[in-house]
Amino acid sequence: MNTATLEASELSPSSCQIDLGIGGMTCASCVSRVEKVLKKQAGVSGASVNLATESARVTLAGPDDAETLARIKRAVRDAGYEPRSMAAMDEDSSERWHGIPTDFLPVLAGLLLSAPLALPMVGDLFGKHWMLPSWLQFLLATPVQFWLGARFYKAGWHALKALTGNMELLVAIGTTAGWMLSTWLWWRAEPGEMVHLYYEGSAVVITLVLLGKWLEARAKRQTTSAIRALHALRPEWAHLLPDGIKRTEETDVPVDELLPGDLITVRPGERFPADGTVAQGSTQADESMLTGEAMPVAKAVGDGVTGGALNGEGAVQVSVRAVGAQSVLAHIIALVQDAQAGKAPVQRLVDQVAAVFVPVVLVIALITLGGWLYVGAPVEEALLHAVSVLVIACPCALGLATPAAIMAGTGVAAQHGILIKDAQALEIAHRVDTVAFDKTGTLTVGHPRLRLIEAAAGVDELAVLQAASALQAQSAHPLARAVLEAAATRGLTVAADAAQDVQAVSGRGSLGTVQGAKLALGSLRWMDELGAAMGPLAARVQTLQDEGATVSVLAAQGEADQWAPLALLAFADEAKPGAAAALAGLRAQGLRLFMVSGDNRGAALAMAHTLGLRADAGEVIAEVLPGDKAAVVRRLKQGEREPPAGLVALAAVEGGTAPAAVTAGSKESHHTVAMVGDGVNDAPALAAADVGLAMSHSQGGSSDVAMHAAGITLMRGDPMLVAAALDISRRTVSKIRQNLFWAFAYNAAGIPLAALGYLSPVLAGAAMALSSVSVVSNALLLKRWKPPVQR
Repeated sequence: MNTATLEASELSPSSCQIDLGIGGMTCASCVSRVEKVLKKQAGVSGASVNLATESARVTLAGPDDAETLARIKRAVRDAGYEPRSMAAMDEDSSERWHGIPTDFLPVLAGLLLSAPLALPMVGDLFGKHWMLPSWLQFLLATPVQFWLGARFYKAGWHALKALTGNMELLVAIGTTAGWMLSTWLWWRAEPGEMVHLYYEGSAVVITLVLLGKWLEARAKRQTTSAIRALHALRPEWAHLLPDGIKRTEETDVPVDELLPGDLITVRPGERFPADGTVAQGSTQADESMLTGEAMPVAKAVGDGVTGGALNGEGAVQVSVRAVGAQSVLAHIIALVQDAQAGKAPVQRLVDQVAAVFVPVVLVIALITLGGWLYVGAPVEEALLHAVSVLVIACPCALGLATPAAIMAGTGVAAQHGILIKDAQALEIAHRVDTVAFDKTGTLTVGHPRLRLIEAAAGVDELAVLQAASALQAQSAHPLARAVLEAAATRGLTVAADAAQDVQAVSGRGSLGTVQGAKLALGSLRWMDELGAAMGPLAARVQTLQDEGATVSVLAAQGEADQWAPLALLAFADEAKPGAAAALAGLRAQGLRLFMVSGDNRGAALAMAHTLGLRADAGEVIAEVLPGDKAAVVRRLKQGEREPPAGLVALAAVEGGTAPAAVTAGSKESHHTVAMVGDGVNDAPALAAADVGLAMSHSQGGSSDVAMHAAGITLMRGDPMLVAAALDISRRTVSKIRQNLFWAFAYNAAGIPLAALGYLSPVLAGAAMALSSVSVVSNALLLKRWKPPVQR
C-alpha cells in the first residue's frame, strides 16, 4: 500500500508530529534507511517508519512549516522513495483497465512473457523436451529483466549510493547475473548449437517477486480495513434546521460546516453526523462500530449521541456538541492510527538485524560462488547457486512481521470497543499478572443513590437535604449528583445563589456558606480532621458502614470554630452486571486482583463480598485518597501488599510514607500491573501502572484526562472488556512471535539450502515471495478474533 497523507498534529507549542506517506518501501532494510535519512534532516528530533502502512511518523523539534515539510519530502525522494498522499493511494488501488486492476498489469505482463520460458520446465515433468530458440528466449526475457525489473535497478542503485542494501539490490544482482550468464552462453555458442540457457530463471524470479508484492499489498490493505471502516462511518451531509434568523428552512450542509450549537435532524436509518445531545424525539442508536456493543442503546431527550452511530426507527433533533477533531469518532481514529504508526519494542531487534542483513547475504553469495568453483563446478553452476542465495534471502518478511500483526490486532480490537494507544501498551499488556480496579464507576454502576438521611436531634431532614443540595449544586461528583437527584425527587428546588464561597476540598468534600451558616459536607475522615465529634451519631455511622453504605456528614461550624454534625447521608451503589463474572474470569487466568477504593471499610467490604473479592487475602484496599492511588499502584508493582488481616493499611499513605501495616506485608518479585479506572482522579494511577485501562461508561464516556493517561481505552463500561483487552494483547504478541520465527526460519533454512545447491533460482524466488505473503496472511488471522465473552 502506497501510503498515507502528510498530516500534522501538535504536541506542544514548540514541537509537532507529521505523518508522511512513503511509497516504494519493500523490506526492513528500506525502513532502516528511510529512518536514517529522516533523522539527519535539520529540525527532526525523531522518526519511526512503518513498512506495513508504508508511512513515517516524524517528530519535529519546532513547529512545522512549508519549508521544513518540503525539505523532508525532498530527502525522501532523493533517497529513492516517493512521498504519496492517501488520496493518490486510494485512486491507484481502485483504477481498472478493461476490468483488470492497474496495479496488477505489470504482474500480468510478467506472467505472459515468462510462461513460454517456463514451458520447457513443465515439459520435463512429462518427459517432453521442449526448447525455444535462443533468440526467442532472449526477446521474451529481456523486457521482463529491464522493463518490468526496472524498479529493482532503480531502488538498488539508490541503496548503493547510500552504501546500504535492500531487497531490490539482491534481486537486481541475482537476476542480472542469470540474464548475463545466459546471454554469454548464447553469444559463445557455435552456430546451430543448442545450449541450455537460464533466461527462464531470471524472468520467473522477477515475475514471482512482482506477484508476491502484489499479493502482499492486497493483504496489507486488509490490515487497514478497520481504519477505513471507521472513516466510512461519518456521513458527508447533515440536515441543518432553521435558526429563524439566517435560515428559515431546513438546509443540507456538508458535515465539515457544522458548528457546536447547531440544531440538526437525523432521520431513521441515517448515521449521526456529529456528537451531540438529543433535543427532541426518542430513538435507539446502534453504536456497535464505535463501542462494540451489539444491542442498540435507547436515546431520549437529554441523552448524548455519538457521531457515526446508526439511528434507529425514530426521527430526532440533535444539538451539536463536538465536531471535527474534537469528536469521539475522530478521537477513536486518531488512537488507532497512533497505535498502528508506532513501533513495538521488539521491533528494535528486527531493525538491528536488517541493518546488516543485505551485506551479510552478499558475502554469503560470494562465498557460495567461490566454494563451488573451488570444488570444480562449472562457472554457470556456481553462479546459479550464488544467484539462488541472493534471491531467497529477502528481509521483506522481517520488516512486515511486527507491524502487520499490530495493525491487525489494534484494528480488530477497535471494532470491539478496545482502543490501544500505542504498540508499547499492546506488548506490555500481555505480561500483566496483576489487575487493580478502581471501585466506583468501574466495578460499580457509578450512579450511587442517597439511601437515607440520619439527622441529629432537632434537625429537620428536608432542611439537611436543601442545604446539602446547595453545597453540591456545581459539583460533578457522583455523590453530589445523588444528592441533587434526591432533592429533585422530593420536589426541592435549589437557587443558583443558595450557597456562597463554595470550595471543593480534594478527596474530602465541599465547604461553603448557606443562609449565613458555614457548612461542610464530606467524608468521615475529613470530619475527624475538622475535629467534629459524632456524638450520638457515632453508633449509627458504624451500623450504616457495616451495611455497605458510603457515609458522608453534613456539619456546621459553631462557636470557637467548633464543628458539629447535623446529619449523616448514606449512599449506596450497585455492582455492574457481569462484574463478578469478569473478576472470576480474570482470577481463573491466574491474575492477582485488587480493588482500590476511597470508600470506608464497611462499604468496601460489602462490595467486595458482592464481587467475589477475598478481603482476607488483602484484595481490598480501602479509604485511599485520590492522590494516593498512584502510590498504591507503585507498591503493587514492587510486590508489596497488606498482610491478610489489614484492609485499611494503605489508606494512610501520605507523601510516599507507608504505615507499618504495609511494611509488614509480604515482599514479592516485581509484578506487571494493569490499573482500571474511569475518572480524572484515576489518571495518576493509570499513568503509574505498567498499563492503564480507562473505562468509558454510559454517562458520557471516560474522562479525557484518564484516556490520555491510559495506554488502553475501553469504549464500554463493561468489566468483561478488561479480559478481552488482555486477550487480544496476548494473541497479537503471539502473532508477532510467530511471524518473526517464520521470517527468520525462511532465511535460516533457505540460504543454506540455496548455497548447497538444493534450490534453483526459480524455487528460491517462489519461496521468497511466499515468505512475505505468509507473514501478512498469518497476521490477518487476528481479524477473526472476538472477545472471549462473545464466544
